[in-house]
Amino acid sequence: MKVVIIGGGVAGLGVGLRLVQAGAEVIVLERAQPGGGATAAAAGMIAVTAELLDAHAAEIEFARNSNALWPDFAKEVEALSGQKVGFAARGAMILAADAAGHARLSRKATESGLSMLDEAAVRALAPLVTGPQAGALWSPAEAVVDAKALGVALAIAFEKAGGKLVTNAEVGRIERKGGRAVTAHTAAGPYHADVFLLAAGAWSGLLESSIAPITPVKGEMIALAPPKGQALPEQVIWGHGVYVVPRGGRLLVGATMNVAGFDTGLTQEAARGLRAGVEALLPATRDWKTMDHWAGLRPRAPDGLPLLGPTRVDGLWLAGGQFRNGILFAPAIAQAVADQLLGKANPIPAFDPRRLK
Repeated sequence: MKVVIIGGGVAGLGVGLRLVQAGAEVIVLERAQPGGGATAAAAGMIAVTAELLDAHAAEIEFARNSNALWPDFAKEVEALSGQKVGFAARGAMILAADAAGHARLSRKATESGLSMLDEAAVRALAPLVTGPQAGALWSPAEAVVDAKALGVALAIAFEKAGGKLVTNAEVGRIERKGGRAVTAHTAAGPYHADVFLLAAGAWSGLLESSIAPITPVKGEMIALAPPKGQALPEQVIWGHGVYVVPRGGRLLVGATMNVAGFDTGLTQEAARGLRAGVEALLPATRDWKTMDHWAGLRPRAPDGLPLLGPTRVDGLWLAGGQFRNGILFAPAIAQAVADQLLGKANPIPAFDPRRLK
């Protein structure tokens, strides 16, 4: 089977790797550089708890499955590529601002088999949390990964496994014959295949709006550097409308959400809002310097659920709509979509692209 995958982020490369390992001939067409879109912009949280507190049941199950796959997936990608991806199980705490928030998080802790920390325990684990709070939900198994490093490593692993990666190859259209997808057209020429997988993130909707109604949602982030001698938090911390992620000697702070088309321009309003949030969360950061400010585009489907599987066009499949969970879902998407393409599994009904009419 020959497969052309449109999009070289973690979804496209992950599925491509699994297909190559199963013996398929796979070409990944990437409009720019691999892992350079939403993947590179991501904070890299494998946030199976915080991002999914009120999620659809199917999404929670998928997230838990993917979370369980992550340790071996990270080791495999590192072994194949020879590159570190920065995977580490650091844990995550979600602060409760008041009694009502504490009650809500307590219910979620009971449902998930997690624990609640009182104020003293929060400060013992995270000394920088000195502001008022009513305790926190603690998820010790949550992890982080260096999303930029992951994109690079996945590209190397895919090629070493036998896949072909073509960069700077934007697909202008997917040609159909007899109702079936047959050719992906780029400025450098056509690419023919038995099956096409559209995994172009927020850009998927530009190419196939009728079957991939994906909206880009801009998220801005900042990175802070602590003064000399000041330690970063060990874990991911959520609260006051932001989250913080320690990485490479800096503290990543995110993230805004704004539907603004494909505009990735940076705004002072977003930077000020993120600074205000992190300073309320960790008051000591008032003295920390802002070192970076960037934006990425998250791909969101109309109902907020992923789009994974065959579309209404024969020979055209979709792996998109991950929204804020592209990194978390990466190993599960790789396995699930590859298995579907190989005829080993059926689409997950809640994520079937054909549900959207």
